[in-house]
Amino acid sequence: MSQFVSNIEPNIIDDEMVQKAIEEKCPEDLGDLARREIINWKVVTELQLSFKSILQIDNLWPLENLTKLQLDNNVIEKIEGLQSLVHLVWLDLSFNNIEVIEGLDTLVKLQDLSLYSNRISKIEHMDTLQELQIFSIGKNNLTILEDVVCLRRLKSLRTLNLSGNPLCREEHYTLFVVAHLPNLVYLDFKLVRDSMVRFLHSLLGKSGSSILQSLCFVALRAGSLQKSGSQKHTTAFVEYLNGSFLFDSLYEEDREAAKLAFLPGVEDLLQAYPSWFVSVCGNLCNYGLEEYEKREAEVSKFYKRYHEILAVNQEESKRIISDFKSRNQRRLDELYQAGSGDLAECEGAQGKEEIRQLWDALMTLEVLVSNDLEELLQDFKRSIDVIASTFTENIQGIYPFHTFSLTMFCTFNQCRDLENEHHEKLRKIVIATQQKLDMDPFDESLPEDVQRLFEDKNTIVNIINMAHSIRLRKIDKRESDMLCNIYQW
Repeated sequence: MSQFVSNIEPNIIDDEMVQKAIEEKCPEDLGDLARREIINWKVVTELQLSFKSILQIDNLWPLENLTKLQLDNNVIEKIEGLQSLVHLVWLDLSFNNIEVIEGLDTLVKLQDLSLYSNRISKIEHMDTLQELQIFSIGKNNLTILEDVVCLRRLKSLRTLNLSGNPLCREEHYTLFVVAHLPNLVYLDFKLVRDSMVRFLHSLLGKSGSSILQSLCFVALRAGSLQKSGSQKHTTAFVEYLNGSFLFDSLYEEDREAAKLAFLPGVEDLLQAYPSWFVSVCGNLCNYGLEEYEKREAEVSKFYKRYHEILAVNQEESKRIISDFKSRNQRRLDELYQAGSGDLAECEGAQGKEEIRQLWDALMTLEVLVSNDLEELLQDFKRSIDVIASTFTENIQGIYPFHTFSLTMFCTFNQCRDLENEHHEKLRKIVIATQQKLDMDPFDESLPEDVQRLFEDKNTIVNIINMAHSIRLRKIDKRESDMLCNIYQW
């Protein structure tokens, strides 16, 4: 609990606090009336409870017609007690101690939400807020840039504030957010420039790939894509996994790696590590291509069945209408020949009955095709959910590869394990070399630039630890890209 709570007694919203807030909100001439008579809470549409040392949200259920609620600058730790306020349009929970976004599911009319300056580390549980236009979640603990992608579901969102979060320090932060949220007008209190949006859209149009892949295009430059494989690899989300591209990228900025290769034992170490790493990446690539074929087959099967259902429905509809037209034409011919008023009245009544029967028959077909399509959609969704979840679980290494044909695992966890194992072996060689140099500072078996790395014991350890951390982050980034793409798909 914050220091503020330890100095001031925290409160829970009660009837007295709400009553007083309503009285303060009333015009002066209505204030006395409010104090003399019980206020009908159902007529209250706005309520301000700022700077009240509120710890827990409660007792707001009678205010069922509330449209604006201010709970900023309190010590609230949990979003709760708002489920009955279904007419809320504006909600301010800034400057509190909230850690999780929750308790907003019923606020489907919400247009403006502020969670600025809290302790939130993940954007979640907001799918029902389809009317949300303004969202402020700056100065929190958001660290994962990819979490912003879930805001794509909020089609009405136009203004977003993320400033003050750790993720804002990520490279290409602005490009990433604007690309994933193309409807944004303002980001972090700045107007989103049309030129930036057009640029990103042009990348999408040219590549035909996902938004995240377009950002990779920006970050890695056009030339790098030529190394990533065919368009099929991109569509299967396994670009940069064929060949040694990912491994090479781990070391492209490591200037000290070549120097350390002169250390005894490092050369042998560098012979085994790349081959194992590239092998794992290759297996991941092959697995991704296999899963791509499964997804494509499932989509093709869906469309084939979809067209079959429509075709059968259309043929049956044509047959029913054709039969009706034939009967109707015969009836008109009989009426023309008979010329009898009584017969015309009788045939007219029969014609109306047949029109009603035609209507019933066509509506029955409509219901049947609707049911068939609904069942098809549900089956398709279940199949796709299984395929996508199996894919993500396998590449993350959540479960063993019980469905995978290869005997060895091929997960990003194994890539990380290989990197950790390599780092540990390299660290032992560096320590042994340091001890050797301590005993013989004039060892001439090592080049001068390598010896300079060992002049300070902490320097060389920091160098290899930093390089190791960078490589792990690159592996994590490639895994995150792959997962993000399958989620978007």
